[in-house]
Amino acid sequence: MNATKYKGLALFILAVSQLVMALDYTIIFVAMPSLGSELGFSANHLQWVVSAYSLAFGGFLLIGGRLSDLMGRRRMFIIAMALFGLGSLMGGLAESQLMLIAARGLQGLGGALLSPATLSLIMSNFNEGPERNRAMGIWASMGGVGMSLGLLLGGALTSYVGWEATFLVNVPISLLAVILAPFVLTESKAPAGAKHYDAAGTLSVTAGLLSVVYYLIQAPVEGWVSASVLPFALTGVLLLAAFIAIEKRTKEPLISFRMFRNRNLTGAALTAFLFSASFGSLYYFLTLYTQDVLHYSAIQSGFSFLPLTLSAFVGAKLINTMLAKVGVAGTIAAGMGLGAVGFLMLTGLFASGSAWSIIPGTVIIGIGQALVFTTMFIAGSAGIEPNEQGIASALISTGQQIGGAIGLAVIMAIISASLGTGSTLEHLQPADLNSAIHTAFLISAATTLLGILVAFLALKQPKPKLDEIKVTATH
Repeated sequence: MNATKYKGLALFILAVSQLVMALDYTIIFVAMPSLGSELGFSANHLQWVVSAYSLAFGGFLLIGGRLSDLMGRRRMFIIAMALFGLGSLMGGLAESQLMLIAARGLQGLGGALLSPATLSLIMSNFNEGPERNRAMGIWASMGGVGMSLGLLLGGALTSYVGWEATFLVNVPISLLAVILAPFVLTESKAPAGAKHYDAAGTLSVTAGLLSVVYYLIQAPVEGWVSASVLPFALTGVLLLAAFIAIEKRTKEPLISFRMFRNRNLTGAALTAFLFSASFGSLYYFLTLYTQDVLHYSAIQSGFSFLPLTLSAFVGAKLINTMLAKVGVAGTIAAGMGLGAVGFLMLTGLFASGSAWSIIPGTVIIGIGQALVFTTMFIAGSAGIEPNEQGIASALISTGQQIGGAIGLAVIMAIISASLGTGSTLEHLQPADLNSAIHTAFLISAATTLLGILVAFLALKQPKPKLDEIKVTATH
């Protein structure tokens, strides 16, 4: 492996790319009321500002991982950052609903290509051992911190500049990464002979994932067995079944199923699913609480998430010690356990409360979030061949995206069933909405308990020695 001469800059742009993707997931939540009002979105259509991103990100992740392995991780990183920056520019300049939704889809496509490329570049640009583990810790911790920071930054930008700034802030960052990447990142790709793109497998899994994610997004709105969405679910299942059959027969499959024999990879993907299904829903429901129950402005809502952001930094600093003392499984289980405690504390929120009341629960959740998010990527990379790091990263990220879609869909379905027909969250009185938010937090707490089981059953392994794993989550 040819080590880059600019490892500090290499780590900087890889970490910043992860931070931007995480920021982009949550920064939009606080801005949505403003952009929805200005562009005339209805309540049902407004969700597509979030859903268009999730649909593209979740649908194209696996092909993004494979293209990264075959075309070159650095090349794919540059293409992906360019697409992400272009989507951000379109979003900031959008004057219609269609243009904004298209921009979010382009951002999602850029993210799907970017996510697997960044982890693979860490593998190829940093030497195995403490150096690589430190780099991976910084990279992954930016994801956990970024999701919290996005709400704070979103509130500030929306209040003082305008919702357009939540998009435009990505443009100079993307441009800087594209300019620096050829100079500071070492290229890596699969062996020269492995150039088979598995077109049939690629088309079937991408179309299948797009169909399934679309169904999960629309079903809570249209109805789980509605004629307008059920065909997408059936089509998606059939396409994914066809994908499995194709992969078993093709010479160079998109995904080698022997990878799933790696307990760390399988466990990491399941952990990512449960993490996103629980922790990922926090931002949506806390934004509902601060803006629709407490009637905070965008900037007040954003600043109420500051303790969550700061605690995520604290959690990132604890990872090194946790890994040394209890290993990967113990660290993930501890993070999930902290999440359960935090969610249960948030069920005590009052409709007449204040931002102070969310601090204890969110601080605990923030620490747990950082522990789980960072460690699941460290676990998933263990024992994976260098030429499969891209697809392995994509599998973990796919688990994360699907988990987020299913988690929110299940929570919304349970809340809708309890409300009865004809009721939606947007039309509830503050006290009733507060009760619905409590239900969401209870479901999230139960999901984190499943995460503890997965950690010990799928990721159980000997406790690492201190000199074998060293992850530093600060610069």
